[in-house]
Amino acid sequence: MVNSYIHLQEEDDSCFVSESHQTWGGSWTEEKLEAFEKYVNAYLTIMNKYRDQFGWKLLYFDGFAGSGTRTTNQGADSELMMELFREQEISLEQISVYQSAAERVVNIKQRGFDYYYFVDLNKSANDELKEKLHPYSNQGKNLTFRNTDANSITKRMGEYLIANEKIKGLVLLDPFGMNLDWETIAALKGASVDLWILVPSGVIINRLLERDGSLKHIEKLKQYFGLTKSEIESRFYTKKTDKTLFGEIEKKEKVKEPIKRIAELYVERLKTLFPYVTENPLVMTNTKGVPIFHFVFASNNKNAMKIAQQIISKKLK
Repeated sequence: MVNSYIHLQEEDDSCFVSESHQTWGGSWTEEKLEAFEKYVNAYLTIMNKYRDQFGWKLLYFDGFAGSGTRTTNQGADSELMMELFREQEISLEQISVYQSAAERVVNIKQRGFDYYYFVDLNKSANDELKEKLHPYSNQGKNLTFRNTDANSITKRMGEYLIANEKIKGLVLLDPFGMNLDWETIAALKGASVDLWILVPSGVIINRLLERDGSLKHIEKLKQYFGLTKSEIESRFYTKKTDKTLFGEIEKKEKVKEPIKRIAELYVERLKTLFPYVTENPLVMTNTKGVPIFHFVFASNNKNAMKIAQQIISKKLK
């Protein structure tokens, strides 16, 4: 049964959202981690009430775990991604912080997950995280570390969860850049998962949507959104005709508020896979107040979405 905690629909979801000792604010990196930690706490509070009764096993899956201490990206796109991050005045330290949810999750002070799965393509980063979390293994937590591509292993996880309805997953996908394929997200359709995705809306995607519409990185955009070139163009560009001495010339003009439209499009795409998606994702801005990331939530459970939106709304006030 996909709707993993349907029995909670009648309950007041506000009671599951506890306030952390830290106040909202600070850098966008802390905002993301605080929001996620709040949700993990709420998720476990709910699931711990029913897991034994219904025989559920809980899985935590972090597809881009990093080392928790430094940037760990490897691959053909790393140089481009780093250049775009630098243009937004985002430091290596900030990048490493947004990839450091692992220790917060395993350190939560209530009954935790039955399985923790940490994935990173960078072997040294994966080994470093394993060493860092070793004390928690000694405390009896079932921690698994995999040095592999997150896209392929996430697809396999989706297949496994669909086939094993008693296993309920909380999934975090916050890659460095755009190293997350749409077909990977699609593989989670029908699985009993709550999903958080960090979308690099302003820091990367908007920069790849060039003003002149040249779309030099169209293949990456197609892969990320699961859309064709014409579909992407129709969302982010309008056609404009200029009259010249040599006749009319058709030009592309980028739409206004493109970052907002990027977030709206991703939410729309997620709704083709999940019935409940946060309409208003958590917006993270740089020091100039420009949106750089949107933290989006999707689930098969209405109550889960309400809790996620409540956490986000507290931040937006």
